[in-house]
Amino acid sequence: MRVVVLKLSLQSAILALALSGIGHAEERGNGPVSKQVIEDKFAYCQTCHGLSAQGFRGYFTMPRLAGQQPQYIENQLHAFIQHRRLNPVMYNVTRGLTLGMIGSLAQRFASLNPPPFAGAPNESVSLGKSIFEGGLPESNVPACVVCHGQDAKGKGEIPRLAGQLYWYTTKALANWDKERGQVPVQDISAIMKPTAHNLTPAQVSAIAAYVSNLK
Repeated sequence: MRVVVLKLSLQSAILALALSGIGHAEERGNGPVSKQVIEDKFAYCQTCHGLSAQGFRGYFTMPRLAGQQPQYIENQLHAFIQHRRLNPVMYNVTRGLTLGMIGSLAQRFASLNPPPFAGAPNESVSLGKSIFEGGLPESNVPACVVCHGQDAKGKGEIPRLAGQLYWYTTKALANWDKERGQVPVQDISAIMKPTAHNLTPAQVSAIAAYVSNLK
């Protein structure tokens, strides 16, 4: 009788371990992700980021995700999950995403290209263009084109800035070191920390206005 009980216990333990492995595999995104699941997740994102992911200006300005570099979106979603980037809302949104969902959503956003969100102030666009193309050597601010490209569409881990909402860009640069790179791990966002710190509010506004009009 004791042998039978031990066998049953062993079988139960093995079954529990197997089921646990299946669960972890799904969490890592090893399981298939249906097109319907991705569309449902995308519809959820539209609630805040707009029907074409063009961004939304409201009490909380939501960034444009349309046309964004897929690798950048993937990295940022992981940063929210890992608390390298602090945002309570996005942390809760991303906790239920598998790797498969993250990759598919990133591709879904990258495929969109709505017109830029209008409304940025235009008085300082020429200054923004000058900083974007030539930087500010006297303030140790490199030209934005070096990383983000002449068309401001980024590449790989470097984000697209073209068409990004003026209000979002100004906020992101002003709060860079408070929201990003919050744990001691290698994080590409660290590259921007000194640049954001060395820009004055007027210069931040100018750059944000310039890139917001790019398509």
